[in-house]
Amino acid sequence: MLSQKTDFGAIIEHSVLAMITSQKNEPWPLDVAIKNKKQSGLTAPSVVRMKLFTLDNRFILRKIGRLTKSDQMQVKGSLTKIFDYL
Repeated sequence: MLSQKTDFGAIIEHSVLAMITSQKNEPWPLDVAIKNKKQSGLTAPSVVRMKLFTLDNRFILRKIGRLTKSDQMQVKGSLTKIFDYL
Protein backbone atom coordinates (compact mmCIF):
# COMPACT_ATOMS: atom_id res chain seq x y z
CA MET A 1 0.00 0.00 0.00
CA LEU A 2 1.44 3.33 -1.04
CA SER A 3 -1.20 5.68 0.34
CA GLN A 4 -2.44 6.00 3.89
CA LYS A 5 -6.04 5.34 4.83
CA THR A 6 -5.84 8.36 7.14
CA ASP A 7 -5.07 10.77 4.29
CA PHE A 8 -5.87 10.27 0.61
CA GLY A 9 -7.58 6.92 1.18
CA ALA A 10 -9.92 8.22 3.85
CA ILE A 11 -11.34 10.84 1.52
CA ILE A 12 -12.02 8.61 -1.47
CA GLU A 13 -12.13 5.28 0.43
CA HIS A 14 -9.57 3.79 -1.94
CA SER A 15 -5.85 3.11 -1.53
CA VAL A 16 -2.99 3.32 -4.01
CA LEU A 17 -1.04 0.07 -4.22
CA ALA A 18 1.91 -1.38 -6.10
CA MET A 19 2.27 -4.93 -7.38
CA ILE A 20 4.45 -7.42 -5.51
CA THR A 21 5.70 -10.30 -7.64
CA SER A 22 8.28 -13.08 -7.57
CA GLN A 23 11.90 -12.25 -8.34
CA LYS A 24 11.74 -15.21 -10.75
CA ASN A 25 9.65 -13.15 -13.19
CA GLU A 26 11.31 -11.11 -15.92
CA PRO A 27 12.53 -7.84 -14.38
CA TRP A 28 10.94 -4.50 -15.15
CA PRO A 29 12.68 -1.13 -14.92
CA LEU A 30 12.43 0.28 -11.38
CA ASP A 31 11.67 -3.08 -9.69
CA VAL A 32 12.71 -2.99 -6.03
CA ALA A 33 13.97 -6.22 -4.49
CA ILE A 34 12.48 -6.79 -1.04
CA LYS A 35 15.43 -7.50 1.24
CA ASN A 36 13.65 -8.77 4.37
CA LYS A 37 11.12 -11.47 3.44
CA LYS A 38 10.21 -12.30 7.03
CA GLN A 39 9.31 -8.75 8.09
CA SER A 40 7.43 -8.18 4.82
CA GLY A 41 5.28 -11.28 5.40
CA LEU A 42 6.43 -12.95 2.18
CA THR A 43 7.60 -16.53 1.76
CA ALA A 44 9.56 -16.21 -1.50
CA PRO A 45 12.08 -13.71 -2.89
CA SER A 46 9.95 -10.87 -4.27
CA VAL A 47 10.04 -7.41 -5.80
CA VAL A 48 7.82 -4.35 -5.59
CA ARG A 49 6.88 -3.63 -9.19
CA MET A 50 5.89 -0.14 -10.31
CA LYS A 51 2.55 -1.39 -11.60
CA LEU A 52 0.32 0.99 -9.66
CA PHE A 53 -3.43 0.71 -9.10
CA THR A 54 -6.19 1.79 -6.74
CA LEU A 55 -8.38 -0.55 -4.74
CA ASP A 56 -11.53 0.05 -2.72
CA ASN A 57 -10.57 -0.12 0.97
CA ARG A 58 -13.37 -2.63 1.62
CA PHE A 59 -11.30 -5.22 -0.28
CA ILE A 60 -8.23 -4.78 1.93
CA LEU A 61 -8.87 -7.39 4.61
CA ARG A 62 -5.65 -7.29 6.66
CA LYS A 63 -2.03 -6.31 6.74
CA ILE A 64 0.43 -9.20 6.37
CA GLY A 65 3.72 -7.38 6.82
CA ARG A 66 5.71 -4.21 6.35
CA LEU A 67 8.69 -3.17 4.27
CA THR A 68 11.85 -2.22 6.12
CA LYS A 69 12.81 1.46 6.10
CA SER A 70 15.54 0.77 3.52
CA ASP A 71 13.08 -1.04 1.22
CA GLN A 72 10.59 1.82 1.67
CA MET A 73 13.27 4.31 0.60
CA GLN A 74 14.03 2.23 -2.51
CA VAL A 75 10.32 2.17 -3.44
CA LYS A 76 10.08 5.94 -2.93
CA GLY A 77 13.09 6.35 -5.21
CA SER A 78 11.42 4.31 -7.97
CA LEU A 79 8.20 6.31 -7.59
CA THR A 80 10.14 9.56 -7.85
CA LYS A 81 11.77 8.36 -11.09
CA ILE A 82 8.35 7.57 -12.59
CA PHE A 83 6.99 11.04 -11.87
CA ASP A 84 10.19 12.84 -12.93
CA TYR A 85 9.16 12.10 -16.52
CA LEU A 86 5.97 14.16 -16.28
